[in-house]
Amino acid sequence: MTVVTARAAFVPLLLATLAAATGSRPVLAQLPARVAGQEMPTLAPLVKQVEPAVVSIATKGTVSAPANPLMEDPFFRRFFGFPDQQQQQQRRRQVQSAGSGVIVDATKGYILTNHHVVENAEEIEIFLTDNRSLKAKVVGSDAGTDVALLQVENPKGLVQMKLGNSDQVQVGDFVLAIGNPFGLQHTVTSGIVSALGRSGINPDGYEDFIQTDASINPGNSGGALVNLRGELVGINSAIFSNSGGNIGIGFAIPVNIAKSIMSQILQFGEVKRGLLGVSISDFNAESAKAFGIEGTAEGALVQEVADGSAAEKAGIEVGDVILSVDGQRIKSASDLRNTVGLKRSGDSVRVEVLRDGKRRQITALLSEVATTAQVDGEDIHPGLAGAELGNHEGKADQFAGPGVLIESVEPESPAAQAGLMANDIIVSVNRIRVRNVRELQQAAGQQSLLILSIRRGNRNLLLQIR
Repeated sequence: MTVVTARAAFVPLLLATLAAATGSRPVLAQLPARVAGQEMPTLAPLVKQVEPAVVSIATKGTVSAPANPLMEDPFFRRFFGFPDQQQQQQRRRQVQSAGSGVIVDATKGYILTNHHVVENAEEIEIFLTDNRSLKAKVVGSDAGTDVALLQVENPKGLVQMKLGNSDQVQVGDFVLAIGNPFGLQHTVTSGIVSALGRSGINPDGYEDFIQTDASINPGNSGGALVNLRGELVGINSAIFSNSGGNIGIGFAIPVNIAKSIMSQILQFGEVKRGLLGVSISDFNAESAKAFGIEGTAEGALVQEVADGSAAEKAGIEVGDVILSVDGQRIKSASDLRNTVGLKRSGDSVRVEVLRDGKRRQITALLSEVATTAQVDGEDIHPGLAGAELGNHEGKADQFAGPGVLIESVEPESPAAQAGLMANDIIVSVNRIRVRNVRELQQAAGQQSLLILSIRRGNRNLLLQIR
């Protein structure tokens, strides 16, 4: 079935009406190449230049299949001959996904895309504009910024895209979005930059999105946002939609962030995210009134400064209101988290704080976020069985200090029955401050009863673990 829009149908209808009025057959003319001696504007040369650097990505992988609630009933499993509960929970299913990517180094075969495009991928295949397909591998990936770096096996005859400077992008700039929406390979749409510095799209991520009305749809993820100089200024990542389709609000990761993530992956094999080491909350009009402060009603209020942290060494104090970092205005706690989280460890930052009604400039040298592989809670204490633990990486908007993050909790496990939940942050055990899994192990020792001080969102609570 072909759907014809009213606008598309209008031209032939008008021609037919004119033909009937004049008694002659209509003559369909092509658009002139020139008007008043000037060439008609077209983006075709630009598209021809940059399109070969945009690839289609297909992945295959497996994920854990969710267990059917009926499978938790042992009678049901025995009666119908289903596998036992452990086997059921360990079942995995095949998944396939599609997205886009941008070749940024043709010699070495490096391709930038989104983390969510290649997450759980066991096989990755790249499709080029010349109909070639190449196998690729993940060099490194960062869930926090949703950036991944791939490398193809035989980088011959590739075309790379020039990297622009996203700090120079302005609202109103014309841009092109190039990708593979809904499997329609190498689709080009155009629009303008609608806004800059967007955040709050993914509460667990580090965000500073470019917003655009260039049409972005499923499959565009990882594709290119290009300026009219043919430079890559963003990696298309997300859309705002109630239906899953484009409504003119799309988001791209600034290329400067993608370049920083790529360089860290190539240099360190991972992302070394910066850490200031403060626990913060939003500073608003109500806070300003309580503090007796006039002239500002936004920022991040420092509630705690971690021992030995970059903030303590720099002289930041509890009660300070952080107003800006490197000249970038801080409106809320999440603003500070994003701004610092997008910088790398070892970076020197200028922090403007409000203290006792006076503005002060402080220089801080960001420390490194401590990371560790997930640890089974049962290895620390029987009451923590079923919980996966890791070092807190500053992911919580309301708590940027160090601690132990509950990565996940198995249903009906001892940890779940004790009241622990995913994303809880353990900050102390039996009144002993813990900053990482190693300190938690030391504090728990041979204790039979653990009293955990937990940070859950913006609340503090105590849980007893036996």
